[in-house]
Amino acid sequence: MTTLEDTNDLIGRGNREGAALFREWFAELGQTAAAGGQAAYVFVMGSTNEILKTFDLPVVFPEITSLQTAVRRVAHELLDEAEDYGYSPDICGYVKADVAVQLRGGKHPMGQLPSPTISVLTNACNTYIKWGEIWERMYGTPMFTIDVPGTRQAGTQTFSGNSDFEADRRYVETQLGELISLCENVTGKSFDIDKFREVLGHANTMSRCWNRVLELNAARPALFNAVTDGTIFLGVANAFRGTEAGALYFERLVEELEYKAANNIGQTIEEKYRLLFVGVPCYPIFRRFNELFSEWGGTFVNSTYLWFASGGTNRGFQYDLADPLASLAEGMLLSVRDAMDSMFYQDVAVAEMAKDFNIDGVIYHPIKSCRTVSTGLADGRRQMTKDLDIPSLFIESDMMDRRVVSEAQMKNRIDAFFEGLATRRQHAAVATSGSQGR
Repeated sequence: MTTLEDTNDLIGRGNREGAALFREWFAELGQTAAAGGQAAYVFVMGSTNEILKTFDLPVVFPEITSLQTAVRRVAHELLDEAEDYGYSPDICGYVKADVAVQLRGGKHPMGQLPSPTISVLTNACNTYIKWGEIWERMYGTPMFTIDVPGTRQAGTQTFSGNSDFEADRRYVETQLGELISLCENVTGKSFDIDKFREVLGHANTMSRCWNRVLELNAARPALFNAVTDGTIFLGVANAFRGTEAGALYFERLVEELEYKAANNIGQTIEEKYRLLFVGVPCYPIFRRFNELFSEWGGTFVNSTYLWFASGGTNRGFQYDLADPLASLAEGMLLSVRDAMDSMFYQDVAVAEMAKDFNIDGVIYHPIKSCRTVSTGLADGRRQMTKDLDIPSLFIESDMMDRRVVSEAQMKNRIDAFFEGLATRRQHAAVATSGSQGR
C-alpha cells in the first residue's frame, strides 16, 4: 500500500535523483582533474561508453558541459573569448564554449574538467571530427574516429540478417576492436571481457527502461515535459550509460512514471495542447523558453532531441552478452544510424510520434549554431504539413548564443501560434456539433 508520504517522495523523484547524479558526475570529473588522472572525451552519438567504462575511464561529454554554460548564463563570455581567439561567429556554439573552457585550463561553472587522455568520436556529426582535432592539437592526445555507415537514402534502412547490414556491422566491429587495443595502450590495462559483459548488462537495463519512459509519456495527460524533464533524463542516459547507478536510476524512473500513469497524475500545468519539439532547446533562456509554451497550456510530450541525443538508449536495443563485441557493433550501427536519420529525415520521426502521442502541434526550432540539426527543417515542416495537416511553428534562435535570442519576438510568434490552435479547435467543435445536430 502506497502512503501519502510515499507518494510525495515518488512524484518528482526522477528529477531530483537525476540532478544529484549530474552533480556526482561533475564531482568525479573534478576529482580526476585534481589528481591528474586519465579521462576520455566523447560525444552523445556513438560515445562507446560501454568500452570506456570497462577501462574505468571517466568520460567527459563536451556537448553536455557546453550546454550547461548556457543554462548557467555564462556561455556568452566563453563565446566571446573563443571568437577573440580566432573562431568564427557562425560555427557551433558548443565547440566555441568548450574551446574557451580548455583555454581556461578546464575551469567550468560546475567544476574543474580534466584534460583528455583520449578522444573518441563518430561521423554522426560533421563537427565532431573537427572538434576532436582541436583537442588533438591542444593536448597531443590520440583521437579515434569510428566510421559508422549511415542510411544511404530515406526508407532504405537495413537490419540484422540482411547481407549489407552484416557487412556494415563487421566493419564497425573491426573498428571497435582497434579502439580496445588503443585503450589498452593508453591505460596500461588489459581488456576484461567479463567486466565488459557487466557494463553491457547495465546498458541493457537502461535502454529497456528509457524505451519504456518514452512509451509512458503517450499518456493523457503527459507524465513529463520532453524538453525540460527530458534534458535531465538525457544527461543521466549519456553520462551513466553502462553503470549500475545509471541502470538503477532508470528503473526507479519507470517506477515513478508508471505510478503517475496509473493514477492519472500529469505535470503541474493543465495540459491543453500536446506538442512535439524538433531541434535542440534554447538553452540561454531554457526555463523561460518552456514557459512561453506552458503559459498557454502547451506541453512537449516528445521530441527528436530525446531521439538523437540519447546515445541510442531510445531504441531499447538489448546487447547479446554471449557475443558482446559483435552485439555492441550491431547496437552502435543501429543507434548512430537511427540518430542521424532522426535529424536528416525528421519528417519520418515526426510522423511516427504524431501517430503515437496524439499531437496538436509541432514546434520546429532551427538554431544558428548547428547546421547538422537545422538543415532541412523547413522542407521537413512543409512535408509534414502536407502529409499530416498538423499546425506547426517555425522559430529560430540558438542553443548557446544569447545574442541571437529574442524573447520578445519569440513570444509574439508563440502567442499567435496558440491563438491559431484555439481557433482551429473552436472550428472543429462547431463542425462536430453541427454534424451531430443533423
